[in-house]
Amino acid sequence: MSTTAELLKGAAELFPGEVVTQAHVRHFDLPLTGSDSGSAAGGRFALITLDNGHDHTRPTTLGPQSLANIDAAIDQVEKEAADGEIVGVGVTGKPFIFAVGADLKGVELLKRHEDALAIGKGGHDVFKRLSKLAVPTFAYYNGASMGGGVEVGLHCTYRTVSAALPAFSLPEVFLGLVPGWGGCTLLPNLIGAEKAVSVIIENSLNQNRQLKGKQVYELGIADALFEGADFLEQSLIWTASVLKGEITVERPAIDRGEAWDQAVAKGRFIADSKVHGAAPAAYRALDIIAGAKDGDLQKGYDAEDQALADLIMGGELRSGIYAFNLVQKRGKRPAGAPDKNLARPVTKVGVVGAGLMASQLALLFLRRLEVPVVLTDIDQERIDKGVGYVHAEIDKLLGKGRINQDKANRLKALVTGVLDKAEGFADADFIIEAVFEEMGVKQQVFAEVEAVAPAHAVLATNTSSLSVSEMASKLKHPERVVGFHFFNPVAVLPLLEIVRGEQTDDASLATAFGVAKKLKKTAVLVKDAPAFVVNRILTRFMGEIQNVIDEGTPVEVAEKAVEPLGLPMSPLVLLELVGPAIGLHVSETLNRAFPERFTVSPNLKAVVEAGKRGFYVYSAENPAKPELDPEVAALLKQGDTVLTEEQVRDRVLDAVAQEIGLMLDEGVVAEAQDIDLCLITGAGWPFHLGGITPYLDREGVSERVNGKRFLEPGVASVPA
Repeated sequence: MSTTAELLKGAAELFPGEVVTQAHVRHFDLPLTGSDSGSAAGGRFALITLDNGHDHTRPTTLGPQSLANIDAAIDQVEKEAADGEIVGVGVTGKPFIFAVGADLKGVELLKRHEDALAIGKGGHDVFKRLSKLAVPTFAYYNGASMGGGVEVGLHCTYRTVSAALPAFSLPEVFLGLVPGWGGCTLLPNLIGAEKAVSVIIENSLNQNRQLKGKQVYELGIADALFEGADFLEQSLIWTASVLKGEITVERPAIDRGEAWDQAVAKGRFIADSKVHGAAPAAYRALDIIAGAKDGDLQKGYDAEDQALADLIMGGELRSGIYAFNLVQKRGKRPAGAPDKNLARPVTKVGVVGAGLMASQLALLFLRRLEVPVVLTDIDQERIDKGVGYVHAEIDKLLGKGRINQDKANRLKALVTGVLDKAEGFADADFIIEAVFEEMGVKQQVFAEVEAVAPAHAVLATNTSSLSVSEMASKLKHPERVVGFHFFNPVAVLPLLEIVRGEQTDDASLATAFGVAKKLKKTAVLVKDAPAFVVNRILTRFMGEIQNVIDEGTPVEVAEKAVEPLGLPMSPLVLLELVGPAIGLHVSETLNRAFPERFTVSPNLKAVVEAGKRGFYVYSAENPAKPELDPEVAALLKQGDTVLTEEQVRDRVLDAVAQEIGLMLDEGVVAEAQDIDLCLITGAGWPFHLGGITPYLDREGVSERVNGKRFLEPGVASVPA
């Protein structure tokens, strides 16, 4: 049987690039406590500080060598505790960071199940020792705590948390893992199954929602909450009081009856609604939580080890890490973007249009750039409505305490609306149009804007599918026109497709990328091709669903066919969100460009002409379960070809794989990675798929359709 040290030494050899965390041990006498200032000090105390030697911008992670360092620190304090030299042991982190979990860079390199098992077992073997020391142990969550960082603390006897802590989570399920160093077993035994399911399953599957310090305390994960300014000092005073018996920590009894089973069942319902059985991590975590009901911790740890090893060697985690790296790294350094030094300053923004989309854009530019923003439209009533919308949204931010009164006043003063474009745009540096999606209308708008805007101003279009080059073709200076396509809702979806027209120059493009960064958007450079990236793929995807419905497959079969992808919503619910009229318009645009692949559904046309907002109706009793609208059902004219769910799924995925292959051949984006980045950030495509191309590779669709994979083995899969 390998010792922990041997396990970790072997694992460390597989992780040559680990950013190593040290575990520094220092000793001091605990502060005096209580009213009797003449009493003896609280006793000698050992504090372990986790620190990787970098500032807070490089958070502390726990790879094999880091775990070995913690193990060595515990060797030292274990002996001191056994010899009666210390009264307690604390664990804390460097400024602003406690620890943010396992080092995922190393996980990507693992090729064998036994190596993955060693990582799980090594973490357990080290952390378990904290709960077995001869003295009480304390975790002081001083800053960001995630995954393995949270689990270090769960193995301690007591925990305190800083009120200033900004992010606390067990995000493993979001990435395709389980909290595997005690999280699935210890958390429900500490705070009950219902709260544990909320933290481990619900928060993870809701885009990795984070907890703040106060919530950590209210959930019962921490026993005490202290302000950030003197957090460690107050935690140590509290520790001394606990050790002297002046404070007794009371924890509520855990309901190990039916409530536990109901919590697990609720977790399965949440997982089903989010991933539809398509991703195993949530279900493995729930199995472990269910098994933890009897309080047998070692049985839970063994189950965590197995689940971790199985998931590390599975495609979902590799896709999850790939997706995480796309968003965190590639998304911050857009492929093909020009030199940022070419970007011009933007000190005033113009918005053509004052409808809902234009008003959302005005609000975003205002909040992020904090420069004057001016809206124009065809009549004063629309302008007033647009400015009114922005003011109302600022009031909402004020009401929620997100901004103060002074800032609210300043932002409101920066947004104005005028009828005369010459008056509004004469000194604007960046002007974006958000008017009706029709080429003639947009060309006319740009001609009017060019006549009054300064020579250096960038002219941006929020078009979702029209040619940016054609839009610019009648201007004197087409080189300053750029596509700047946002996704709805603007405040929520991070993607910004930046489209280079045939004549767009580097300075205008660099300015667009500079603005995108200030807007905190994920910008992807896209060639000026019909419908760009997201709308082209989604239209092909939706088009194939509509084709099989038109040919005779029942609506519910077509919808259910793609559930295994675990998409955020079904195709026809998505169509409702986009709007059937917009969906029809984009399909018509693409049908003109590629008639052999893109169809215009006569049934969709009939739905739009009938003024229907979607295919479904929602009952007050069960709003989560939509029913096919009887009026829509009456409109549908179907053939007699009925496909099975599997046949529908194959046909849809084949179509998507073909379209992505063609887009890459055309150079619409630099690489397949950009397709995935667009779908994750612009259409909410799941992390566990890695976007779409890893899934198509994993399912064998890419090779079936295109004769080759989109990604090299090991990029979003287990290395060969």
